[in-house]
Amino acid sequence: MKKLIFLGVLFGVFVTPRLVHAQENQELEVEQSSEVFLEEYSDTFQENFFEGLKQMGIRNYDRAITYFLECKRLQPQNTVVSFELAKFHLYDEQFIRAQEYALEALNGEPENYWYAETLVDVIDAKKSVIEEVKGELPWSNVELRGNLAEIYYLNEDYLTAKTMLKGIKTSKKQEYLESKINDSIAQQKRELVPVAKKEGVVPSQDLNSVEGFKSKIETLLITGFDNDNLLETTEEAMERFPSQPYFYYANGTALNKALKYKDAIDILETALDYIIDDTALEHAVYKELVNAYTATNNTSKANMYLSKIK
Repeated sequence: MKKLIFLGVLFGVFVTPRLVHAQENQELEVEQSSEVFLEEYSDTFQENFFEGLKQMGIRNYDRAITYFLECKRLQPQNTVVSFELAKFHLYDEQFIRAQEYALEALNGEPENYWYAETLVDVIDAKKSVIEEVKGELPWSNVELRGNLAEIYYLNEDYLTAKTMLKGIKTSKKQEYLESKINDSIAQQKRELVPVAKKEGVVPSQDLNSVEGFKSKIETLLITGFDNDNLLETTEEAMERFPSQPYFYYANGTALNKALKYKDAIDILETALDYIIDDTALEHAVYKELVNAYTATNNTSKANMYLSKIK
């Protein structure tokens, strides 16, 4: 099976529709050398597999799917065939079938990075979230969770990346990834909800003004260590300045961290009522609502807010 997967990856590199400018001589070299890797498979399987890859290379997806379905009939448990079928159905925007095949491939080989990446591509194309298929995956597999975290990190979805590592015993590599994710989240928060500053003036933190509260709250959000203090400060800020949406956003974020998701939803949706012409803050609120609704298994609401993030 590893031989066939290696072959599939090689063909994926040279003839996938995302890289159609690959040189013809490279494709020829791969095709000539690939025979070595298919010796253990029947002639009929080989013929269909090669023809499927060939049709993929010229973007004839309907024909390619036909050949790979025949491979699937010959070897129902072959994960690389499921992987190729998932990709083809994704290109053809048949997302339900694509997800079925992607899950089938990943369940067969949970530690395969490329299978995990294809599943994430399908989920993103559906405008869905990974939590929807969590129950259909071997979620206790540390390597799988690490791969998913890396994929979401590279996709700049840092909050989801962080949740992928939550509750598992991480390796040195995954610990390094987690530190990179945390750094990116802190940077993203600085960019999304900056504190307004006057040139040359250090913001007040005496908590007698909106800017004083914002300065302290932003510091607490960035460090992420003292969530109890963040809750207390944001509650006081909302009481003192009840029309400031930033304080509701920060309070909702703190409630999410405290696993009080229903309370977070109420506060975050209140924040939306106060936001006027602040797209960055609006999107930050949407992301927290996606997290809260996902945690409460309300996938329809989570998807609704996810679709609002441009």
